[in-house]
Amino acid sequence: MDFNVKRLAADAGTFLSRAVQFTEEKLGQAEKTELDAHLENLLVRAENTKLWTERIMKQTEVLLQPNPNVRLEEFVYEKLEKKAPTRLNNHDLLGQSMIESGGEFGPGTAYGNALIKCGETEKQIGGAERELIQSAAINFLTPFRNFLEGDFKTILKEKKLLQVKRLDLDAAKTRLKKARMADARAAAEQELRMTQSEFDRQAEITRLLLEGVSSTHAHHLRCLNDFVEAQSTYYAQCYQYMVDLQKQLGSFPSTFSNNNQSSVSGGASNSVPTIPVSASLPSVSAGRSSSTASGGFNELRSSNGSRKARVLYDYDAASSSELSLLADEVIVVSSVPGMDSDWLMGERGNQMGKVPITYLELLN
Repeated sequence: MDFNVKRLAADAGTFLSRAVQFTEEKLGQAEKTELDAHLENLLVRAENTKLWTERIMKQTEVLLQPNPNVRLEEFVYEKLEKKAPTRLNNHDLLGQSMIESGGEFGPGTAYGNALIKCGETEKQIGGAERELIQSAAINFLTPFRNFLEGDFKTILKEKKLLQVKRLDLDAAKTRLKKARMADARAAAEQELRMTQSEFDRQAEITRLLLEGVSSTHAHHLRCLNDFVEAQSTYYAQCYQYMVDLQKQLGSFPSTFSNNNQSSVSGGASNSVPTIPVSASLPSVSAGRSSSTASGGFNELRSSNGSRKARVLYDYDAASSSELSLLADEVIVVSSVPGMDSDWLMGERGNQMGKVPITYLELLN
């Protein structure tokens, strides 16, 4: 009990000495040992690494899960070390609605069949999105979180201990200056040597930990490459799914045309759904050219003349060399030597530009 009281008194005295030293430094009444420039730079770099790692993590989580309520729920499950319930994402829900509505309208109808195909594609995209989220969580977010909750907390602990050792060192320097008697000066000098040694050792420990941030940057760079690769895979899958869907929907142009013509003959002009085809997707256009560039189009190219053509559905020009089209309008088309077989030159009044043949129906 006597030992504990003495130890408690010694600890209280040390704490008071540090508090006095800290206060006098703030008031400018005591000297402060400055850290060397290299150590200061390492501390600044570590703090910036922590700050930007937190920001990148937060924005990545928002990107992967835009719903804040779901993010909060996943956070609670993670803290409870329980698995969050599996839920459908937005693509899954949209795909499910499309498939159900397609079944209601009838899979044998053009619209019902198209809805079902679109719904199946949306579900494929939903599956690809889940794979992206899982890959990003394991290979990107987890290493970032481990740094914040592991390495950086260790750095903070050693940094605080270094601050304590510095206060002890400066307090010893102050006591040495105030010592007048020979015995007191000898004791103060011995204390100063001891505190200086402890400070130097702690500074070295802190420096080694801070220099390890360079290894953290290298590791995070590899994680970043994994994240980019996962995103690249995801977007490539989505692109391929949509290209395949476009090809499937491209088998319905005559149906769209008949539906549109019947509505025109009834006295009402309705807009037909737009199926965008970009000049940057030659593989899609090439897939359709074999079924559409026949008969009249071949004859038009061989004659080098011009014909009138009806626009089957809307088309938005992808560049200034192309001509935007509106469903049901009639334009004049002609073949230009050297032009891609999937395109013709279209004229509407004073406007001219390339137009895709898959959007046209030649008139007699």
